[in-house]
Amino acid sequence: MSIFRKSKGFTLIELLLVISIISLLSSIVLASLNSARAKARDAKRLSDMHQMQIALDMYLGQFGGYPGSDFLGCGTWDVSGDGTFITPLVSNKFLPSNISDPSLDAGNNCGNYRYYRYPAGGAGCDSARGAYYVLGIFVTEKMGTGSHPSSPGWSCPARNWQGEMSWVTGKFEK
Repeated sequence: MSIFRKSKGFTLIELLLVISIISLLSSIVLASLNSARAKARDAKRLSDMHQMQIALDMYLGQFGGYPGSDFLGCGTWDVSGDGTFITPLVSNKFLPSNISDPSLDAGNNCGNYRYYRYPAGGAGCDSARGAYYVLGIFVTEKMGTGSHPSSPGWSCPARNWQGEMSWVTGKFEK
């Protein structure tokens, strides 16, 4: 005669242990998926900025200057949240469609992408080099409002835009 009885099911302790292990594993997987999604959105943002730089260079080549800002955004910046981000690049076929941030523009009238064309000599920059643009990403998910490691940065004697945006660049017309 055996002391142990044969049972056809699991004990409550065994079920709770299995459920807790599954919960722990699923939370680890979800956390890593969210991190991967954030990296993918940041990669899209950087790709958008690269496309914008190319489109701005093509615009400069055709028209002899960068497009002006639309003054409709926050603090006179042309922003991606209003659906009219650097419209001349789209209307002149330098970009296939209006570019916007993959997630941070939703419900944000200021948008996450910023563009402004400054006149020659603006912010103390060398006026002999002509007008210039500043293009940036206000916030990246990797760095928040801190400086992104791939940011080229942009500054003039009277202003450093890198301190205002996570990723920023600029270019003179001359």
